[in-house]
Amino acid sequence: MKTYARKNVLSKWLKTKAILKDPKVRMLVPETRRMNEKSLGKMLRRYSMVYIKPEAGTYGNGVMRVEQGNDSYSYQEKEKKRVFDSFPSMYQSIVRNKPKRPYLVQKGIHLLKYKGRRFDIRVMVQRNRKRAWEMTGMIGRVAHPRKIVTNYHCGGKPTEVRTLLKPFVSGENLSKIEKTLSKAGYDAAKALSRTYPGLNMVGADIGLDNRLRPWIIELNTNPDPYIFRHLADKSIARKVLSYARALKRIPKSKSKPKRYSNRSLSNKPLQR
Repeated sequence: MKTYARKNVLSKWLKTKAILKDPKVRMLVPETRRMNEKSLGKMLRRYSMVYIKPEAGTYGNGVMRVEQGNDSYSYQEKEKKRVFDSFPSMYQSIVRNKPKRPYLVQKGIHLLKYKGRRFDIRVMVQRNRKRAWEMTGMIGRVAHPRKIVTNYHCGGKPTEVRTLLKPFVSGENLSKIEKTLSKAGYDAAKALSRTYPGLNMVGADIGLDNRLRPWIIELNTNPDPYIFRHLADKSIARKVLSYARALKRIPKSKSKPKRYSNRSLSNKPLQR
């Protein structure tokens, strides 16, 4: 395989704007805006719960869940939740505590839960030898019980997709949901690559609400392929890693590189 320029796009805002150009994908994207006091207030009034996150960031660092109640406002980052009696006081606290960089605000999706813990699905889409996009693997990510993000690096637990979905759907409907998730990831990668043709791997993080409607929460253009080693079906990990090596995104050695031997399973450039 040949390599192409610009394999990674860091800005979540630019990635969002790119996929919104595709009508099929647009309907799967939660409303997302650049965050300031006005946009956060407007989104909270509209949805009651939103997520705010750095425009460029990895591993779920800096992500906050913000909520508006009947007579209070709150936000949570990691395990700490802060409660306020007014929006201005909450916003001032967010500004003081967030990293000093641009943020986005996104409609909050009330994700399905597995044993009381939120989860989403990572859909891996990679270029094959013909440079065509191909869905190569799916894995669930279950959030730490006291945290708001599902990232492995923040205590999330990689889990079989069918294990997570079986409490909600079964039989042919389960297969249909899996196909829907696969197609959503594939369509999103294809849409993103129209603006950034040099991309060759995309990890689509897709959440399901209580109606089993899929939502594209985020697209990662430097996804960690090693997480698929947690699946019982080892052929999936072999395929994902084989493609990643051919695309020159990870070392050629078939053994786990030394730098991946710790809890993170990935080196610093690899994101969520």
